[in-house]
Amino acid sequence: MGTKPLQSHARVTTFTTLLVCRHYDCRMEPRTEPGKSSRLRALQFPAVIFLIFWTLAFVLWHRTGSAFFVLDMGYIGTSLGVSIGLYTMLPRDRKPGARRLAQFLIGVYMVGFLGLMVLQNMQLEGLLFYLFTGIFSGAIIHYSIAKLFGPLIFGRGFCGWACWTAMVIDLLPYDRSKGWVPGPWRWLRYVHFLLSAGLVAALVFLLAYRPRHWTPLWWVLAGNLFYYAAAIPMAMVLKDNRAFCKYLCPVAVLMKLGSRFSLLKMKGVSERCDSCMACVKMCPMDICIPEYVKAGQRVLSTECILCNMCASVCPTSALAVSWGLDAGWREKLHLRSADVLPSQPPSPHPLATNVDPG
Repeated sequence: MGTKPLQSHARVTTFTTLLVCRHYDCRMEPRTEPGKSSRLRALQFPAVIFLIFWTLAFVLWHRTGSAFFVLDMGYIGTSLGVSIGLYTMLPRDRKPGARRLAQFLIGVYMVGFLGLMVLQNMQLEGLLFYLFTGIFSGAIIHYSIAKLFGPLIFGRGFCGWACWTAMVIDLLPYDRSKGWVPGPWRWLRYVHFLLSAGLVAALVFLLAYRPRHWTPLWWVLAGNLFYYAAAIPMAMVLKDNRAFCKYLCPVAVLMKLGSRFSLLKMKGVSERCDSCMACVKMCPMDICIPEYVKAGQRVLSTECILCNMCASVCPTSALAVSWGLDAGWREKLHLRSADVLPSQPPSPHPLATNVDPG
């Protein structure tokens, strides 16, 4: 079936999203106008997400002849549409619950149904097996939409709204991180990516190994158990739910490439920002959001997962998701201070930033 259908689907998704974003401004926060019209307008964006996924579902069905894609893409689009719709309508203190609903609905479906029942390995290793052996599968479509081409539109939104690993670790009690650990920690995910690629390449090209019958199930189980076995202790040791996402997740290596040019990013109104730092304290990825806002930029960090936590806690409603054309190269991240890492010299500024070339 090749890559031609995938390129066509990517063009359809990108073109549709551009039109939608231009018209609706892609705000996930309700506008300030009171009344029924403002509530209806807030639901336009989740409704469009719903329609985009259902359009993709029927395009894939038409191109491949498999009605499975109607179930697959339709379910994911419905889950996202309902969850984002709830997010826009719920009061601030209950908004995170809507995002966790999306994580649960999509995460359980991806692992429980696609992984354990359909035997589709959606882990990175599964994608590499399919690519190296020339097998067209659902994992290739998933990675194309969510993690390769998709980040050009919605950045690392998958990490915030649909990741099955984050579905579990976001339930841990360490939701207020002390900042990024300085030093070589951030390179671990690149090492993990290379090790995964090397392992699969060795199995396929040197040992002529091919996943058959029930073997994808064992890869799904082993891969997810490894991720959870690493993510949960890392969160406990570093007191940071998203430590695995920051330092060890190999999928972020792929997603960071496209997310630099993402059309959807958080944007702040500098006149409203009073530098209270509430957004930085609650950001699960420890991004120095006010530095972007005061510089008149959108949040250009490739670590942003579009969780909207910053917008939910901002006391002046200065932040919202926006559409635009820009690119991020310099990461402005909150580093751990000397009281958290005694071996590190104290920072002369309240928020130390880190430049991540990756």
